[in-house]
Amino acid sequence: MHGFFDSLAHRLTARRGAWISLAVGIIAFTALLGALGRADLDAGGAAVVAQSEAGQVAALADEFPGAADQSLLVVAGRGDGGALTAAQLDALASLTPEFEGVTGGTATGPQVSEDGRAAVVATTFAVTDDADDADAAEQAVEGMRAVIADNPISGVDVQVTGGAAFGADIAAAFDGADFTLLLVTIGVVALLLIATYRSPVLWLVPLIVVAFADQLATKATAALGTALELQFDTGIVSVLVFGAGANYALLLVSRYREELARDEDHRAALARAWRASLPAIAASNATVVLSLLTLLLAVVPGTRGLGIASAVGLLIALAAVLLVLPPALAVCGRGVFWPRIPRPGRTPRRVGAWRTVGARVVARPLLPAAAGLVLLGVLATGLFGVQLGLTQSERFRVPSESAVGLAVLSEHFAPGEAEPMIVIADADDAAAVADAIDGVAGVERVAPAGESSDASLRRLLVVGDAEPGSPESLQLVRDVRDAAHEASASALVGGPAGASLDARQASTRDFLLIAPLVLATTLIVLTVLLRALVAPLVLLAVNTLSAVAAIGAGAWLGRTLFGWAALDLQVPLLAFLFLVALGVDYTIFLVHRARAEAGAAGTRPGMVNAVAATGGVITSAGLVLAGVFVALGLLPLVTLGQLGLIVGVGVLVDTLVVRTLVVPALFSLVGDRMWWPGRIRRQAARGDREDRGPEEGVASDVPALREPVG
Repeated sequence: MHGFFDSLAHRLTARRGAWISLAVGIIAFTALLGALGRADLDAGGAAVVAQSEAGQVAALADEFPGAADQSLLVVAGRGDGGALTAAQLDALASLTPEFEGVTGGTATGPQVSEDGRAAVVATTFAVTDDADDADAAEQAVEGMRAVIADNPISGVDVQVTGGAAFGADIAAAFDGADFTLLLVTIGVVALLLIATYRSPVLWLVPLIVVAFADQLATKATAALGTALELQFDTGIVSVLVFGAGANYALLLVSRYREELARDEDHRAALARAWRASLPAIAASNATVVLSLLTLLLAVVPGTRGLGIASAVGLLIALAAVLLVLPPALAVCGRGVFWPRIPRPGRTPRRVGAWRTVGARVVARPLLPAAAGLVLLGVLATGLFGVQLGLTQSERFRVPSESAVGLAVLSEHFAPGEAEPMIVIADADDAAAVADAIDGVAGVERVAPAGESSDASLRRLLVVGDAEPGSPESLQLVRDVRDAAHEASASALVGGPAGASLDARQASTRDFLLIAPLVLATTLIVLTVLLRALVAPLVLLAVNTLSAVAAIGAGAWLGRTLFGWAALDLQVPLLAFLFLVALGVDYTIFLVHRARAEAGAAGTRPGMVNAVAATGGVITSAGLVLAGVFVALGLLPLVTLGQLGLIVGVGVLVDTLVVRTLVVPALFSLVGDRMWWPGRIRRQAARGDREDRGPEEGVASDVPALREPVG
């Protein structure tokens, strides 16, 4: 195996091999992009969990004529808060034929509120077998809003709201947002690469390679998502590809710069750097990819789809950095580092600071270890009082017409009018079920909504007095289900309100199943990489505490700075996965180097050398990853802003506290026992040195190893 990788490294960096490898990479990218060029993912709406009670209700929709049709509400209220006049109500009523012409469904109303200050028109739009739900909803909402804009009612504000309108507003809010996210991500990565390399040329090479990988990943995951009918957020996939790809590139280029400081032959230096970086980069990628694939066991559709799409994207990023970046660097030569071109005998001045930090932590490890762990514990206290689940109006970072309409509706009508519960019962039990539900506190109205084609089932609409998605709404669903099930064991309660409750239960189930699998996956990768058991267990415990601390800190910052009353249901699981899987990357970069250095100098001096050698690159990688995740806050959904904030804070904590203080201190306290049951075999001085100059961050009297030692 070593021979294969040595041969591959030579082929990627040799004078002729580099040009051939680069040409093959460009041709492969062009061919794949051309083949996938028309692939486009229709994100659609959030589907119900198929196995849930709401999912069973949705599956039975085909049994009812017209049950697949969706509803929209037109809410009207005076701008001055006064009562609507007869003329204003007549003007609103005159629009119902226009609404029917747009939607192809029926419009009823206007229904006036008890206080006379608002009115609502309910309309349906048909969803045919060959129509896409999201496209049909978007067209219906746009058409109705156009009718309202063309026929203004003096003194009256009119909004289109309802579940379908919220979905259309989310889709509209994303128009151009992904492109903006891409530009900002590129800008963040470019600025940080320039600050890291301090070269007007070098940053372009990894950025171009990673950008091409991102474009290919976007098309590949879109094609995969369409073929497998997956749901996932493309913005998260793009951020992962850019962040992880930039991290891999930083590690490779940093090691390349080290090797250039001891070898006049830049191609030999690059081949050595590629071979030395390969285990850490591959282990880092394997940790994240395998962790993401555990999401295939999730029952929430968006979570499951994100797992496989992100895994594919990260594999593409890995291939680009390991197979395309090296020949690109080989073709450019040593001059790509201009104006600070590394040459044998030159040691970067910034190395001294990281060596000083590492030496002080290792010399007196108890204080930094205790202080770091206490800090993580304090940050974790931000989890106290955290609420889960956002209401419809809380999901948008920016104002939307549907949210404004829902607020007006909630003020003057039963808030549940926007998203009524749907109950399906056997025909013989329907009356008893309706009576039982009507007696539940919080139920405003129970209305028949048709029978199945074979007349064996009845459909009921239940309107409650709680805002959709609120804790009160979820409790009302539980109460309605209890009453319905008591009246008929076969009764089913679903609809958007039921789906919200089922999604909460499914998210809890997914977290309890997948979080332990992510930890087990990370432990296995660390054990294989380090060939030890104690070190992986210690590192995993610290990494888990760091992830919990980041979620707590992010939740507290969200409440304090942005007024986020709750975390979205998917945020805890995705944040935990990203923080554990991505956070362990920096530990892998550091500890893999520490094991190599330990063979020459011992565990404690080896850790000092590792901190000195990797301090700059790990800090830069952490800043890049934190920056691209924070960029998610540009997207219009609070969910993505929460995820970006938590992961961004977590990466910084992991980079600046865990990797800099806690991990080196723990290694100093435990010493050589960290590698149990394995052992560090000390290399003979002659075999170690081989007349090699000082590597970056490693003192000239401490030899650097070409390969990790046993």
